[in-house]
Amino acid sequence: MAQVPQTFLDGLAVRTWCGLALRALGRARAEIDAINVYPVADGDTGTNLYLTVESAATAVEAVFAGYETQPGYETRPGYETQPAGPTLADAVRAMAHGALIGARGNSGTILAQLLRGMAQVLAADGAQPRCDGPALRLALRRAADSARQAVAHPVEGTVLTVASAAADAAERADGDCGTVARAAHEGARAALAATPSQLGVLARAGVVDAGGSGLVAVLGALVEACTGETVDTEADRPAATPNALPDPDPDPESETEAEPASDADADADADAGACAAEDGGPAFEVIYLLEADDTAVARLRTRLDALGDSLVVVGGDGLWNVHVHVDDAGAAVEAGVEAGRPYRIRITHFGLGDVHTGGPRPPRERAQRAVVAVVPGQGLAELYTEAGATTVLARPGEPPASGELLAAVRRAHAREVVLLPNDAELRDTAAAAAEQARTEGVRVALIPTRSAVQGIAALAVSEPGRRFDEDVVQMTSAAGATRYGEVVVAEHRSWTTAGICQAGDVLGLIDGDVAVIGADVTTTAETVLDRMLQAGGELVTLVIGDEAPETVAAHLETRVRESYLAVDTAVYRGGHQGALLLIGVE
Repeated sequence: MAQVPQTFLDGLAVRTWCGLALRALGRARAEIDAINVYPVADGDTGTNLYLTVESAATAVEAVFAGYETQPGYETRPGYETQPAGPTLADAVRAMAHGALIGARGNSGTILAQLLRGMAQVLAADGAQPRCDGPALRLALRRAADSARQAVAHPVEGTVLTVASAAADAAERADGDCGTVARAAHEGARAALAATPSQLGVLARAGVVDAGGSGLVAVLGALVEACTGETVDTEADRPAATPNALPDPDPDPESETEAEPASDADADADADAGACAAEDGGPAFEVIYLLEADDTAVARLRTRLDALGDSLVVVGGDGLWNVHVHVDDAGAAVEAGVEAGRPYRIRITHFGLGDVHTGGPRPPRERAQRAVVAVVPGQGLAELYTEAGATTVLARPGEPPASGELLAAVRRAHAREVVLLPNDAELRDTAAAAAEQARTEGVRVALIPTRSAVQGIAALAVSEPGRRFDEDVVQMTSAAGATRYGEVVVAEHRSWTTAGICQAGDVLGLIDGDVAVIGADVTTTAETVLDRMLQAGGELVTLVIGDEAPETVAAHLETRVRESYLAVDTAVYRGGHQGALLLIGVE
């Protein structure tokens, strides 16, 4: 009799798992959003689970990319030899960290803790190239227990129940990773089907728990990653009945951005596993990352628990993700400041309607047209917003994922959307978001802007009263006619198109290529500007970053006024935008 090959989990399988989970959540996202009724019916649980896993998958891909650039790297096919790349510990730690920093909403925060719990077991012995069935059983149990501990007031019939059932079923399984993963998946499916009998709000809406449904999809991906066998995804689809609530559209008017630590965002979700709020609930959802020690976080939990509900605090080793629903958002942020250093603070007002009990919200008429733009700093975000655009903040070194762009398109709530990525490296990401939005009935045009100054030029000529195609042509033409430059500081020694630069050198880029290597910011900026104006121009746009010298803007304005006739200058403050200076010439 032929021996059945044993299945296991290694670094490459973790990479595969993340990719499969992302695709599974992408397929089920809209259906999971539609059944999101507890504790807040804000209809974005599927989207936020997708964004959380996308962040985890991106972190894992970055680890593999780091290995693949090393000399002599190769990934050997098959299971007999360990790939000469990231170990199991490398991959699961990256997955857990990526999920932690990218977690969205209550359900995403809980999923991040589930992945962290698994990583604590699977990475315990960093020398092990792979894990077997017993180790996976322990990991699933640690995941369920740690997630339950992270929630201030666990409620049954939620994602916590589904996670516990998966761990229970895994403990009863005897075999390799594939056997254990199958058992966990089947246990989770059975528990998900029973959630309406455990939570009245689900039964009244005729749906299963949304967060639990997402976890079933993630576990189905784990089965496929371990065994290579495709899971019946139709059987895993959330079972919404005609009583299920429609997918409510988030109201951009109800969102408030806070930035005491220079970062802000405005997407949130609230799904399963926090506390019952069936008789109404707090007005705001507050989420932030927090650098703090364990003792300070313990005090923070107590304080936030007294302020509101749906409290989930996940993480460890000095980095935490905090999620809570409160009426006093300022007090929740202040508590974080007292505990440590909060950043990436997101505050969302739940808006009109009793979303805590799934009450209907007044329908909001779609706009005819909107512009969605990625911007590198808070100052530019305010400028774009004043011009009528919906913005996505791109933090230095942390480009937004496609799910974030898609969420912004949905927030814009328009029949026609012009998408401005404002970064050459975001073109594929923006194209993926545009394609998904088109499947939802939104007409999307992607203008491949490569810099925020090109986006400013495009936005300046936009006229919503024009036909959509004509408006897109005019905006594309304006962006294409704008040369773009920037001034940055080199982080390390490297080869460039202008020669070898050293760490700390000032680099002047024109149209994406290094054109000047200098020692002084103002002098380098002047050289870049002169070169850009050699081909002519009528308008110079300067976007000044927080780290730029205070005198650079005045110096460049004087240079243009004295050396170039009939050329106007517009100066904006970009905030913490990564580059010291952005330059546009039209």
